Amino acid sequence: MTSPLAIQLMRFAFLALLWFFVYGLVRVIRAELRTSSAPRVPAVGKPRRSKRSGPGDARPARGALSQLVVVEGSLAGTRVALTGKPIFIGRANDSTLVLTDDYSSTRHARISETNGVWYLEDLGSTNGTYVGQSKVDGPVPLEAGVAIRIGKTVMELR
Repeated sequence: MTSPLAIQLMRFAFLALLWFFVYGLVRVIRAELRTSSAPRVPAVGKPRRSKRSGPGDARPARGALSQLVVVEGSLAGTRVALTGKPIFIGRANDSTLVLTDDYSSTRHARISETNGVWYLEDLGSTNGTYVGQSKVDGPVPLEAGVAIRIGKTVMELR
């Protein structure tokens, strides 16, 4: 038979273990809320149109960037058309490019166009966003073929 003191000690141990679990859960939720606190609607300029294109012409100008291509990672080969609308990248289901990478945040990065130039912006991610070998600290203009790395996923504009 177990003594009343041993039963009481087991109760306190169970209670302490439960509180450690709750504390860890709160830390994870706070970290995710901090990384996804960026505004969901970006302020971007209207897409530029060439003088020759008509209202129904959706083809990009010759030499213009037209797609985001995933070149490494679990989504290799995936292509996202550059339509002038911002592209959100992250684990959120409503992202334009949904990553299953453990090193990406819910709202990790945004690619948007302003005055015909495409920019990459990190949205406060935990592990950072890289263009080439440089970590992104603010909006960075993108060029064709330059590697964009988020966790294990590498993509580029073409």
